[in-house]
Amino acid sequence: METSVTKATSAVGQYRHWRSQFPAQVATDKLCGFLDGADEEDWLEVARALMMEYGMPSARPVLLAAIGAHPRSIELRRALGGVYRRIGQDAKAEEILRQLLEEKPDDVSTALALAEMLKEQGRVRAAAQCLRSCMQHHSTDARLAIWAIEFLDGCDRKADAAAVASAAIAANPDDARLHAYAGTLQLQLGDFESAREHHLYALSHSEQAWEWNMPLGLSQTLKYRSAQHPDFALYAAGRAREGLSDRARSTLLFASGKACDDVGDYADAARYFREANALAGRLTKWTLEHWQRMVAARLAAPALPARSAPPGERAPVFIVGLPRSGTTLVAELLARYPQVCNRGELPWIARLFERSTAQTSPSGADLDRLAATYMAQLRRDDSDAQWFIDKQPHNFHYVDFMLALWPQAKIIYCERNPRDNALSLWMQAFLEDVQGFSYRFDHIGRVMEDCGRLMDHWRERYPASIRALRYESLVRDPQAHIAELAEWIGIAGSADVSAAPAAASSISTASLWQARQPVYASSVGRWRNYLPFVPELAAFAEE
Repeated sequence: METSVTKATSAVGQYRHWRSQFPAQVATDKLCGFLDGADEEDWLEVARALMMEYGMPSARPVLLAAIGAHPRSIELRRALGGVYRRIGQDAKAEEILRQLLEEKPDDVSTALALAEMLKEQGRVRAAAQCLRSCMQHHSTDARLAIWAIEFLDGCDRKADAAAVASAAIAANPDDARLHAYAGTLQLQLGDFESAREHHLYALSHSEQAWEWNMPLGLSQTLKYRSAQHPDFALYAAGRAREGLSDRARSTLLFASGKACDDVGDYADAARYFREANALAGRLTKWTLEHWQRMVAARLAAPALPARSAPPGERAPVFIVGLPRSGTTLVAELLARYPQVCNRGELPWIARLFERSTAQTSPSGADLDRLAATYMAQLRRDDSDAQWFIDKQPHNFHYVDFMLALWPQAKIIYCERNPRDNALSLWMQAFLEDVQGFSYRFDHIGRVMEDCGRLMDHWRERYPASIRALRYESLVRDPQAHIAELAEWIGIAGSADVSAAPAAASSISTASLWQARQPVYASSVGRWRNYLPFVPELAAFAEE
């Protein structure tokens, strides 16, 4: 019996022959006639083969003919939706996928295809609605729930992800994985009590939870007041465990150091942080050589031609600087103004810069497309704000690129006492390789110096577009400094920035606990507590 694969091979062979003799449309008509009477699997195999050999457009008429023969086929219609999506006809793709979900609301594959397309367009609210509607039919499936949670988290729809986790836990109350996901989400949403409950459940019900960074998350749910808190014993028991991976042991040591720091035991805190950084430093892919090449290339890059922004276009607000220099605090305080939305640390500027460097000299149309792609991800469909903040600290690499895309953009450069900044970096468990410099003080010093060099370079080139703000000045008088920034940017209205926020959006950075407290100055001069135990700090300026 001839299989779908062999039939498809035969059909594509015929198609090649016809294309050598006839125009493409005639060859396609002959192919569809050849497949008359074939089942849907045969049509699908032929369409896939055409996509591979001749590109997406070649499969569209074949799939249309296949659907004419098998009008109820979900697979054929979903494949056609995928083709429309790949050839840029998103409206047709969405129409097909939504029709499929009306007929079969529990179809996970169709829901994912639609949600991914909506996410690419920046329509994250619509993507979340699509996925959550489908998940109502799968609330007892823990595996699917985790997949949906990760997708929604990637859309920065953490409240939706938390709702899926809650429904899944109700159906699977003993699943430690679900509790771990729920705990992490609640931590980012600022529900620290709930986050603690989920973290503790995971740690007490699964040996694997020690590998899921649960101790680190647990340590971020509160500020410890006494070394008698039961978490101290929990961390000690964890450090005594055998078989932990280096990554898990490193984050456990960072949690232990954070707990000791909270209660003023700086000697033990420094000891744990030193062990944690030594382990993490062996795991990172970050290298000084790569960093130096990047900095040299950025300093040597010629000035980019600016895009002609349409009249009235409102540019993003960028907050840059070394991590742990106050970027999160500035973003959260500015976001208390009406019509201001803090989008957190977006990855898009670095991605778009890589796309632009693939071209020798991007044209105005190229820059327009890059700007439109970014703005779709910045604005999304879940806020009617007028001003949007991107507080990705490492965007200090790309200031020229950002100002080429938006010549009217405002860039806030956060600076902090070098000793405090270095210590804060060294005390933090970063899980991304871009922060891999933070595990060694000599690397921190080099990156700190190069950040300053790059920003001096940009400020000389674009003096009107960049404003520096010292962390120490900000915490002494947050109301005055944030008001000055708002006026400089052009943000109207007023905001009380001195008290703790009444509510806040999700925060995924290392400052997720601190950013939800009233502005405090206790971190200024913190390095003095550690100098006896971390003498490397003396190599940094005392400013």
